Amino acid sequence: MNILIRKARTDDAEELAALIAESVRELAKGFYTNEQIEHSIRTVFGVDHQLIEDGTYFVAELGGRMAGCGGWSKRKTLFGASAYEGRDPELLDPDEEPAKIRAFFVHPDMARRGVGSAILERCETEARTFRFRSAEMMATLPGVPLYEVRGYRKIAPRNIPIGDGVEIECIIMRKELV
Repeated sequence: MNILIRKARTDDAEELAALIAESVRELAKGFYTNEQIEHSIRTVFGVDHQLIEDGTYFVAELGGRMAGCGGWSKRKTLFGASAYEGRDPELLDPDEEPAKIRAFFVHPDMARRGVGSAILERCETEARTFRFRSAEMMATLPGVPLYEVRGYRKIAPRNIPIGDGVEIECIIMRKELV
């Protein structure tokens, strides 16, 4: 089956939110506790409407259904859904700063079928067209193996507050795009 990658639309938001929650609940098991998973869905993982508005968020379809989503950003915000605190909408300087790889989620039934890689390839290609020479991300632990295979290197671990004193461990990762 061919993976179709298209730009996310505003009217995708409800389906994206459901896919994100299902992805986190299933694929984060064994990496994070149930408490961490549920807090993260309520606070940090969710739809980022700025990415959709910027035209840098993508939906992957496989077999006629939404299989995954992910995007890249030319803005300083490194992670977090629209409601997450600490976002910075300032534009990045592609000559000095890396593009941000953002908000990757794959439906559990579609995991390990090339969905994440296909979206990531599209993101990197577009970032290059905007003259970005590198990309960085805040990777969740379940995503680290994919990103390493795709050439990203670990920079530093970081604990992300997700509410009520709960945190999740993530890894800052970076890749040269040139």
